[in-house]
Amino acid sequence: MAKGSTSPAATTAAPPASYEDALRELERLVAGMEGGQLPLDQMLDSYRRGAELLAFCRGKLEAVEAQVKLLEDGQLKPWISG
Repeated sequence: MAKGSTSPAATTAAPPASYEDALRELERLVAGMEGGQLPLDQMLDSYRRGAELLAFCRGKLEAVEAQVKLLEDGQLKPWISG
């Protein structure tokens, strides 16, 4: 791998547009890493991006869980994604 080359899984990638987009990208990264054909640098980039996507998904799930708890108390507040 040439020095300074970039991979599609670089950690500077934009945040996903939605939970579903993040999950699809995460599944693609895992499949690529499980294939065992990635160079070490690209595998590390994929791992880092996967960690970012996992944190994004967890944040979305926690926000939904908090909203459901509010609904159970008879209150509905808007979901602020972030």
